[in-house]
Amino acid sequence: MFTGIIEELGTITALVPSADALRITVEGPLVVSDAGHGDSIAVSGVCLTVIEQTETSFTADVMAQTLVMSALDGATVGTKVNLERAAQVGDRLGGHIVQGHVDGTGTLLQVTPGDAWRVLRFSLPIEHASLVTDKGSITVDGVSLTVSAISDPAETAPWFEVSLIPETLVATTLGERQIGDTVNLETDILARHVERLLAVNAAVTPNESR
Repeated sequence: MFTGIIEELGTITALVPSADALRITVEGPLVVSDAGHGDSIAVSGVCLTVIEQTETSFTADVMAQTLVMSALDGATVGTKVNLERAAQVGDRLGGHIVQGHVDGTGTLLQVTPGDAWRVLRFSLPIEHASLVTDKGSITVDGVSLTVSAISDPAETAPWFEVSLIPETLVATTLGERQIGDTVNLETDILARHVERLLAVNAAVTPNESR
């Protein structure tokens, strides 16, 4: 479990593909300072398991399903990534509950600069549009953010916006994102549970519900 508060900017230093997976090595001295074999580290929002490590880097295997669902499929050596260690029991929950289980990807559509803020508009897969709400939480490349605007429910090409403060622009990869870039998206787990509960209840017949 993660909080979406990024601890460190890391760099992908090696990629070794296989038939149905990808072995990735990431430079991140802070996140490996107390990491051990089998520990979880979120890489731009994707929960990965440490299989090897040095004093400054760690290696993890990325399954084919994860590559299909996330932007790691397009990663290259030198790509900057957001890193966060798994939360410890008793930690402050500065962001929101993040699983590191990416729902899919979005594309940066528009950047609106301001004096202190920068507003980013991203596309939203239509199958997840109902899970994102104005002022709700969403994770973009592992960063816990608050939705500041969202498209009309009738929109056939859904989008959402987030407003980023200078600290977020500097401390994460979002400050370097350009229009057309692909990002990892994870919707709020509470919204996903509610959607599933409603779907199951709607499928139950009146007789079965008594």
